[in-house]
Amino acid sequence: MQYLTDQLSVKIRDAARERKPVRIRGGGTKDFYGHVTPLDNHSGLSVVLDPTAYTGVVDYEPTELVVTARCGTRLTELEAELSKHRQMLAFEPPHFGPGATIGGCVAAGLSGPRRASAGAVRDFVLGVRMLDGKGDDLSFGGRVMKNVAGYDVARLMAGSLGTLGLLLEISLKVLPLPAMELTLRIPQNEAEAIRRMNLWAGKPLPVSATCFYGGELMLRLSGAEPAVRAAHAIIGGEELSGAAEFWSSVREQQHAFFLTGKPLWRLSVKSTTPPLSLPGTQLIEWGGALRWLAADDEGEATQVAVRNATNSAGGHATLFRHAGSSLAVFHPLAPGLMKITRRLKEKFDPDGILNPGRMYPEF
Repeated sequence: MQYLTDQLSVKIRDAARERKPVRIRGGGTKDFYGHVTPLDNHSGLSVVLDPTAYTGVVDYEPTELVVTARCGTRLTELEAELSKHRQMLAFEPPHFGPGATIGGCVAAGLSGPRRASAGAVRDFVLGVRMLDGKGDDLSFGGRVMKNVAGYDVARLMAGSLGTLGLLLEISLKVLPLPAMELTLRIPQNEAEAIRRMNLWAGKPLPVSATCFYGGELMLRLSGAEPAVRAAHAIIGGEELSGAAEFWSSVREQQHAFFLTGKPLWRLSVKSTTPPLSLPGTQLIEWGGALRWLAADDEGEATQVAVRNATNSAGGHATLFRHAGSSLAVFHPLAPGLMKITRRLKEKFDPDGILNPGRMYPEF
């Protein structure tokens, strides 16, 4: 596989020398996310890097709960291998298509329904091997929990959308599959659902996912059977059949809420934030901390309303899916954070060739 990394490195070095922008694209399932910057490699004005041939599990020791895989490895294949040993990627990453790869998963930094109880993508990244904007082969972190050298640098790659480097290999902590899962359906209004989600989160209950939409609160319990049964007795509610399909529809955005074709905003706020009055329909996850908004329109007035509401709630908002809007996708950074972000970009990609404009128009 070394010849593949050498080829990728040469392409980056050539692009840096000629100051050509480079678009990193694997399975293409997250093409919609971030500022869409179509680059045409047929014109000779840009370079498209496709690392999907760099695939396979490098190292996996189930007893150590750590797996290392190459960036082009499909999520379906990695999850199937983990499942053989009754283990999982605990952050429950969305695929958004059969071509999803582990490299794209970490680069996008997106987590699924289990994120509030298990943690985010970055919390499970132990180490990475990557090519920076100069084509240099770098490694950070390690493959064991006790090796923390460069640990923070490895985490920086989660959610960087390929703007800091091309991920080659990723070491992740994995967790055992729960012995039992059960999903409860509870009719509820929004304010009471938020209150109860926060109440249950403060108690020793095995809550692994929540979702409120259309007057119904769905709550998933995961763990040992006695603990799950005891929690059910405390919480009440009707057991939901087809629970796996339901949570998959939320994770993969195949639930009816996501299929309206309306602009989709992702609002990250404090879990105790009261219901937000915004123009559109909402779905709530992560115990109240994640509010999805299918907005009525994609105009500037809606953007101002969304940004103001999330600012007041101490959070941030992302225009997650949009129809080529010129609006800012990611929440504006404070000057201090923008300065740090710019310095990181300059350090890892001094010529500014890697996915330019994908996160912020400035770089």
